[in-house]
Amino acid sequence: MGKIQALCVSEKKGTLKAPVDSVLFQTEWGIEGDAHAGKWHRQVSFLGLKEIEDFRKLGVDVKFGSFGENVVAEGFRFKELPVGTRLRAGDAWFEITQIGKECHKGCAIREQVGDCIMPREGVFARVLRGGRVSVGDELELVLAGEKLPLDAAIITASDKGSRGERVDKSGPKVKEMLEAAGYTVADMTILPDEQAALEAKMKEYAARGIGLIVTTGGTGFSPRDITPEATLSVCERLAPGIPEAMRALSMQVTHRAMLSRAQAGICRRSLIVNLPGSAKAVEECLGFVLPELQHGIEILRGDAGECGRK
Repeated sequence: MGKIQALCVSEKKGTLKAPVDSVLFQTEWGIEGDAHAGKWHRQVSFLGLKEIEDFRKLGVDVKFGSFGENVVAEGFRFKELPVGTRLRAGDAWFEITQIGKECHKGCAIREQVGDCIMPREGVFARVLRGGRVSVGDELELVLAGEKLPLDAAIITASDKGSRGERVDKSGPKVKEMLEAAGYTVADMTILPDEQAALEAKMKEYAARGIGLIVTTGGTGFSPRDITPEATLSVCERLAPGIPEAMRALSMQVTHRAMLSRAQAGICRRSLIVNLPGSAKAVEECLGFVLPELQHGIEILRGDAGECGRK
């Protein structure tokens, strides 16, 4: 276990990073506002405090961020950690993806003293789960076999519910069922049937790295029913088997189940699942698919192997 001594960001590539007091890590992206964040494997860079201090003994007063590092921590020799090692600071989780890199062209430190430590001592990682981290926070190794927290968020899409004109029973029913299955419900909200608002909330939860995002309502034929469209807009990959399974179950109760337009898909490392708006239908549909969802989320997060037959 170690302690974070510096957090550094830069708005443009090719410029020195500047120390800040705290940063917001976003799942499968990196630090919010940092030029090197993105959908790639080198979202965050780590460098040990001791390596920087040893370099300063060469007579160069390098500042934190000079090597392009995002996180400086004491207690670690990062290059000795193999690819695949997981680290944690507060709610944020990281997975090392690369050790060292070729020094970029025109490196100011290399030109000044003829050497740069980032290619030898620095490591790169992707963000498995987002969260705010501050200087002074502890950084620790994640033990082998330890899994990301099983968490969920609930969005109820309802014009009347958002105005307080109707009591939402579907969201609380989802919460009850998820908590009984071992999930921690991190947040639940009621939003009007507005696609932009629904998309923004889904993206927010996915950036936080919440494992399961469940929506209720807005899956029918009404002109205001746009939850599936919001889901399709934010998802990078679809999981059609989940709504197909729910519709197949509901068809045994009523043939009107064929009119459900519910969708399910993946955004970053989150699984989004649309459910109907009634508490009874939620109980039927979620109860049917819930036992299998955890395994899918664990695969998505790298906590389990591929699906196989039981």
